[in-house]
Amino acid sequence: MRKPENQIIVIFGASGDLTKRKLVPSLYDLFVQNLLPEKYAIIGVSRSDLGDENFRSQMKEGIQKYAQSENKSLIDDFLKTICYQSVDAKSAESFFLLKARLNKINSEFDIPEKVIFYLSTPPSLYSIIPENLAKIGLNDESNGWKRIIIEKPFGYNHETAQELNASLKQNWNENQIYRIDHYLGKETVQNVLVTRFSNGIFEPLWNRNYIHHIEITSAESIGVEKRGGYYDGSGALRDMIQNHLLQLVGLIAMEPPSSMDSESIRNETEKVFQSIRKISEKDVHKFVIRGQYINSTVKGEKMLGYREEEGVNPESKTETYAALKFYIDNWRWGGIPFYIRTGKRLPTRVTEAVIHFKSTPHFLFQKEAVNGGSNQLIIRIQPDEGILLKIGMKIPGSGFNVQTVNMDFHYSDLPHKFLPSAYERLLLDSMLGDSTLFARGDAVMSAWEFLDPVIKAWESDKSIPVYGYPCGTWGPEVADDLIEEDGTTWRYPCKNLADDEIYCEL
Repeated sequence: MRKPENQIIVIFGASGDLTKRKLVPSLYDLFVQNLLPEKYAIIGVSRSDLGDENFRSQMKEGIQKYAQSENKSLIDDFLKTICYQSVDAKSAESFFLLKARLNKINSEFDIPEKVIFYLSTPPSLYSIIPENLAKIGLNDESNGWKRIIIEKPFGYNHETAQELNASLKQNWNENQIYRIDHYLGKETVQNVLVTRFSNGIFEPLWNRNYIHHIEITSAESIGVEKRGGYYDGSGALRDMIQNHLLQLVGLIAMEPPSSMDSESIRNETEKVFQSIRKISEKDVHKFVIRGQYINSTVKGEKMLGYREEEGVNPESKTETYAALKFYIDNWRWGGIPFYIRTGKRLPTRVTEAVIHFKSTPHFLFQKEAVNGGSNQLIIRIQPDEGILLKIGMKIPGSGFNVQTVNMDFHYSDLPHKFLPSAYERLLLDSMLGDSTLFARGDAVMSAWEFLDPVIKAWESDKSIPVYGYPCGTWGPEVADDLIEEDGTTWRYPCKNLADDEIYCEL
């Protein structure tokens, strides 16, 4: 694998949890694998009055606890490349301190003026920091490229996303902006493309002629924990569906790209988003279900309901569960329903996509399987990453009774079991200038445009219910009604890929 050019990485919000838990440990893992540039520096930036040594001490704790690499002997060598600069992100004058520090590093260590600015900050700073960087010329690429990485959420709805995008575009070009979605950094998400386009047995069947429907589940067994205040202003639709799950839909439903370069792939996913049939506000109740977990006892442990969580409004209507049914209006997918669901306090933590193939036109054998005995291809994103194909096999004995059996592959079965973390992959891609796995502005806008009527209906139509569901269950039972065909229901997965039971252990 080619190494990135020499460069500097600046992390805003460096005193925060994401930097300590994810970003710096991921950079250390890249360091251990010799994948960082020959010459580089990492500058942590925040308002906190930390010096270099205090910051390095905090990062050392994070690396020891969260880095995937078992080799911890190189931590001190890695920390020598890290420094800290106190900057008030809301003060344009304060950014001159950062510029001076960059100039000093450029000259002392002979590192070119090629810089990544990572915004690990509250969303309220997503437009302020890029503007202040531009005011002192730190967006200028005349002496070296400049890139800016922005975390989710990118806007709160379509209107605010447009405003943020317009603000960024005043000083930054689209090819400089990297909107990060850590789900796209997962190896198993990227494997969707390989599964589809490298196997002649799948791509010819990947259309409305052979597929009955597609479902995507992203479940969490935990609640909102200490994030109640943030989550109550967000909800499952904004937190998970607008970005992670719709991006996964884009990869599953896209047409084959002309090549595997960034623009070709992102062009095809954007075509998918443009083709998703809009849900009108008056039809939201038919196609979208929202729910909220309520208190219950699971395996002897009493769990709080969402409205009882710290920081949550006791009368909140924020959804902790959302399920959608929609269609993609193009020749490949015309008339084929897509189902998405996500929720907290569900029976297990799991993310997967299920491709339900149509049954044979004339089924000759006795059916002993759910979903009418049709074949399923399950792409497991996490945990127990892998692929599972469900096929019919004859039960031994007289007659032709059929039972569904599993053909499965697990990433853990590979001789080389190391799976790079999502942030590790995305940080390396950003250093290489590969934006394939980052969301493009038009795709973000299209995703918001699709969901905006749902958000507006929930805000304006008080008759749309928020269904309660007990902790440890698979969400509101009414969500089963989205899948209308008799004998067909959601897949109820367990943490183990090859298992699918209605009740799984937390």
